[in-house]
Parts: sequence; C-alpha cells; structure tokens
Amino acid sequence: MSAATVGTAAPPARTPWHRRLYFWVLVGILAGGVLGALAPGFGASLEPIGSSFVSLIKMVIAPVVFCTVVAGIGSLDSLRKVGRIGGKSLLYFEVVTTLALALGLIVMNVLQPGDGVHADPTKIAVSDTVSGFITQGEHQHWYEPLTHMIPSSVVGAFADGDILQVLFFSVLFGVALNLMGPTGKPIAAGIDTLAQAFFRIVRIVMYAAPIGAFGAMAYTVGEYGTEALTSLLRLILIFYGTSLFFVLVVLGGIAWRNGVNILKLIRYFKDELLVVLGTSSSESVLPNVMRKLEHLGCSKQVVGLTVPTGYSFNLDGTAIYLTLAALFVAQAQDVTLSLGAQLGLVGILMLTSKGAAGVTGSGFIVLAATLSSLGTVPVAGIMLIFGIDKFMSECRALTNTIGNSVASIVVARSEGQFDEAKARRVLDGLEPYRAPQLAPADDGPATAPVPADAPRPQPHGALVPGAGTA
Repeated sequence: MSAATVGTAAPPARTPWHRRLYFWVLVGILAGGVLGALAPGFGASLEPIGSSFVSLIKMVIAPVVFCTVVAGIGSLDSLRKVGRIGGKSLLYFEVVTTLALALGLIVMNVLQPGDGVHADPTKIAVSDTVSGFITQGEHQHWYEPLTHMIPSSVVGAFADGDILQVLFFSVLFGVALNLMGPTGKPIAAGIDTLAQAFFRIVRIVMYAAPIGAFGAMAYTVGEYGTEALTSLLRLILIFYGTSLFFVLVVLGGIAWRNGVNILKLIRYFKDELLVVLGTSSSESVLPNVMRKLEHLGCSKQVVGLTVPTGYSFNLDGTAIYLTLAALFVAQAQDVTLSLGAQLGLVGILMLTSKGAAGVTGSGFIVLAATLSSLGTVPVAGIMLIFGIDKFMSECRALTNTIGNSVASIVVARSEGQFDEAKARRVLDGLEPYRAPQLAPADDGPATAPVPADAPRPQPHGALVPGAGTA
C-alpha cells in the first residue's frame, strides 16, 4: 500500500441520522409525551414498558461492575494504584458535590421561589406514600450510607442490584486476585472476557431503548399531568437553570482544565443522555458510559472504579435538587433559616445525599432525614413538591451522568492514564465510537491494525447504539 493511499484514506463512514439510536429515542420521548397528554389514562397504563426496559439494563449492571472492577484491579502491577485512584475519586466527589450544594443554596437565597406560598403545615394532607418516606427518613442515621456498603450476603448484593455493595465486594475480590500474583492473572483475564459478553447483552437490550423511553414518558405525563408541572413551574425552571449552569460553567470549567470541551463531551454521550431523559434513570446507561469513556481515552482501571463509585458518591444533580427542595419547603412554610442553619443543612446533605441513589423514593427519604435533623422545618412540607418530583428526576439523572463522566476524565488525567490526543480525535468525530457488532463474524482482536484502504464494516440493523460521528 503506497503512502499516497494512506494519506488519502477516506474518513469513517457516517451512519444516516434515521438509523441512529438517539433519533429513535427522541421520537419515543416525543410520542410518549403526546400520548400521555392526549390520553392520560392509557399513557399511565404504559408504566410497565418503561420500568421493564430499566429492569433489563439493571439486570446486567451488577455483573458489568463486578467484571470491570475485578479485571481492572487484578491486572494492575501495584495495589497502591487502587488506593490512590480511590482516594482521588472520593476527594473529587466531595469537593464537586459540595460546590453543587453551595450553588443551590445561593440560588434559593437570591430567587426565593417559596416566598408567598404561606403553606400551613397543620393543613397539609400527606399521602400514604410520602408518609412512608417520612417515617424512613426520620429513622435514618447520617452514617447509614457508609455502613450500608457492606453487604450481609454477596448473593444478596447481586440480587438486589445494589451498586455500592457490589463495588465493595468487587474491590475485595480484585485485590485478592492481585495478591495471588501470576496465579490470579488468568482468572482476571477470564473475568475480563466474561465482561465482553455482558456488554453484548447491553447492546442487544439498547435496541429497545426507544420503546422504553416511549413508555416511561407516556406514564409520567399521563400519571402526573401538566397541572402538576405548571403549578410549581418556577421551581422547576430554577432547578433546570441551576443544573444547566452547573454543567456548563462548573463542570465545563473542570473539563476545560483537563483538555476536554464540555459541549463536545455532551454531544459524544448524546445517545446515553437521551435514554436517561426518557427513562429518568442514570443507571440505565451505566455500562455504555463506562465503555465510551474507555474509548475516549480513560484507562479501564480508572473507569471501573470511578464510575460505579460515582453513582453513589458523586450525585451532583441530586445535591442541587436536595438543597433547592429543602429550602423551598422551608420558605413555603414561612420558616426562616439563619445562615448558620443553612450551612448546617449543607453539612448534613454532604453526608445524607450519598445515599440518594438507585432506590425509588430515596430522594424523599434523604430530604425527610435532613429536615428531621434540622428540627425547625415541618417534614410534612415535602408533600408540596411530591407532585413535581418526577418532572425533575430527568434533570437530576442527566446532571449525575455528565458529572460522573467528567470525574473519570479528571481522575484518569491525574493518574497519567488519559489519552488527550485520542480524546480530541474522538470528540472531533475523527475516531467515532462503534459498539461491538453482534455477528460473530465481526469478532477479532481488538487491537488488530486495519489498513486505511480496507472496507469498513457497516452497522447492523436499523438502530445503532453509539454509532456515527461523535
């Protein structure tokens, strides 16, 4: 092959827009919203479609986390790297979530959307669902997110899909393999191969993402209606605006300092972010986010530790929401919190927010626990925002997903395990991410060189998760 041939190699073929996953997920979201608005009863009945799709993804999250973490730690030359990566991740998580909490505090003190509501806590009718959340919150202790990470049963951790517990066991298992020396290397390699099978399962399931997004959005609009959306529209807009500012300015600045353009990064993850928007679940894209971060230039070891840990400890969107919600409940009930009380609120949320992941209603449980700890704000006031919580869950999940992606880049770069040159090529669309093909004939060595003039394989099927230019 001549040099001229190499120099004039054609760029990667673009996948037509109508065959890309993000297009069909967007169609599903819009169609679900329209159906929920026009036929609320029928739309609400489609809830099993959205929840079933999320369950399909969740069934492989625990194995993916286990395989990725174990293979990564088991292949390391030194266990010091594990401690160093984990320490940097936790430090970064605490700093950034504190910034998110502080931002929410500032915004609520400036805009004060709860003033003028004048809700009487003695006349607030609390539903049975919210009453259950309040009861759990009042009996929750600040240290429970830490003690909860230790599973009483390894099988139970996998059966419940508790990411933090699975991560805890995975780290121990990976360390044990590493301590075994050469004997543990084949086991780690075998687990890494097993992970590839689970990623293939994720790819198969992602073909159902448009249907899942359709069902989830139809249920949300049909069940809660547009009345709940408009009644507290100002608070919803404040939350979305604050989250957007946090993503573009705070996370954007952090990403820029680490050689990444936040807008290009968002475009790179557009498929995953649209799935999150449709399903209100950041867990639904966890495997894909990990795979695409590795393609972006982050090492497997860093991604395997930071992303699963971040899903419990780096919830930027949830942190903003909890601050806004707590202060709105106080303002709406005419409770004035001093600066010291508000700083105490932030301090409590720094601990309790770490447990607000992966469980339905966990945000309300944490909110109830926080207000109970303050002792000055009637907890029943959380009923005021119960009707709009679902409309804000999408924004929480989107912000959390972007925050964990940026965190992986920061930690990987600090460890010297981030390929900035490759990241620029990927984000500029010169080296687009292509998910592994389903056909066995497409399999081959992942690092095998491909001649520039060789015909490029075309994506299979009508929907191509992650295909096309970034």
